[in-house]
Amino acid sequence: MNRDQMEGNWKQIKGKVRSKWGELTDDDVASVEGRREMLVGKIQERYGTAKADAEKAVDEWLQDL
Repeated sequence: MNRDQMEGNWKQIKGKVRSKWGELTDDDVASVEGRREMLVGKIQERYGTAKADAEKAVDEWLQDL
């Protein structure tokens, strides 16, 4: 799945986001609205990871979808 598909299918995949990154709140997931950069930022914020690590995790997760 690419970034455009992520935005287009956000309603279907946001539950999968919560399963993968359980520390994200419903409000976090709702505010992302399918934008990769916002998801990366929320993961950084909640998990205290570096931006590069969060980007890598999101990209790998998107490939597996």
